[in-house]
Amino acid sequence: MPIAKQKISPCLWFDTQAEEAANFYTAIFKNSRINKVSRYTEAGRDIHGKEAGSVLTVEFELEGQTFTALNGGPHFKFNEAVSFQVMCEGQTEVDYFWRKLSNGGQEGQCGWLKDKFGVSWQVVPQVLPQMLTDADSAKRERAMSALMAMKKFDVAALQRAFAGQV
Repeated sequence: MPIAKQKISPCLWFDTQAEEAANFYTAIFKNSRINKVSRYTEAGRDIHGKEAGSVLTVEFELEGQTFTALNGGPHFKFNEAVSFQVMCEGQTEVDYFWRKLSNGGQEGQCGWLKDKFGVSWQVVPQVLPQMLTDADSAKRERAMSALMAMKKFDVAALQRAFAGQV
């Protein structure tokens, strides 16, 4: 019986770091694995310019989400227009994923960071979307004001602001 795969999955374009990136991500996320590695052949070498036997793609999973990493050359770079959200149960998870994903990368504002490959991530506590959609506009405003002043999210500070205890 065939295993059901998701119909849509992200493909991340790297120059030559697809396998390194897949190993980096699967080392961070507990429920992860590398599924398949494909390699360039001599066919099409005049177009792709890659050595036969070098990594073409790496299919991997993070928390049940399938990704493909492609060694496509230096033609395209990542930017913030696309990012991946990591929803965290609490401060311990926020701290863990922030530290691991930003290692060698760049910290940004409001829970955003770039990893060492230039891929953008948002490390978000699960309580934040609830705060930002609360029926009480004063609570929403306080939570928004607090988060705008943060890089890595401080869950306790967000909760204090939301409750009006600042």
